Amino acid sequence: MALTNLPGPFDYNSTRNKLLLSEYGRNVQNMVKYIVALPTKEERNKYAQVVIDLMGFLNPHLRDVADFKHKLWDHLHIISDFQLDVDSPYPKPSPEAIHLKPEPLKYPHQRIKYKHYGKTIEMMIEKAKAIEEPDRKRHMVQAIANFMKMAYVQWNKDSVADETILSDLYALSGGTLKLEENINLNRVEFRANPYNNNQNNNNRGRTQNNRGGSGGGGGGRTNNNNPRNNNNQNNRNRNPGGAKKY
Repeated sequence: MALTNLPGPFDYNSTRNKLLLSEYGRNVQNMVKYIVALPTKEERNKYAQVVIDLMGFLNPHLRDVADFKHKLWDHLHIISDFQLDVDSPYPKPSPEAIHLKPEPLKYPHQRIKYKHYGKTIEMMIEKAKAIEEPDRKRHMVQAIANFMKMAYVQWNKDSVADETILSDLYALSGGTLKLEENINLNRVEFRANPYNNNQNNNNRGRTQNNRGGSGGGGGGRTNNNNPRNNNNQNNRNRNPGGAKKY
């Protein structure tokens, strides 16, 4: 049988023009294309206002944006590929401003000698080296050493001797900063998240309660609520062997 009256070629999205702003859909883009082709500016202004109202209805979240009308008119010009000639209440955006690429970010490329202390410690040490007052410098160095101990414990999750911290401080400062030998740093201990421990304990208690309640409750329901079970239990006690009587 010959195939007749077949439809024409299918209209796929891949064969259509690219959507410039997909959040408004293809129908809005077709409307804007129609407005661009209108002969008089009066007609273009009239229909452009209708499309602006429709775009605001399709995207109500833009109403929360400051000066959302300005954004809608900018989107209208973008959808028309900047070819729409209308009396816009806002200046027409330029393609260069829309497609402007930001400058690449400059990431720091600095080598950190002891990564578990971080770059901040090195900056603090440089600040401490510039202090001239002896008492203020001593307090600053001790505060840096206490911070280093806290960072060490958080990184390694283990205790650390004060001699190790003082040795690292001496090495980071290039041999210019040190503390007296009889100075004891603050005691720091690694502690896990207490919320997780409390949650685990609560779950463990609930599991035990559920196990205990299920066994006791089952026995109570069987013995008290069902008299047949009580009679069967009494019969078993009278005849433990389970032998039939003739």
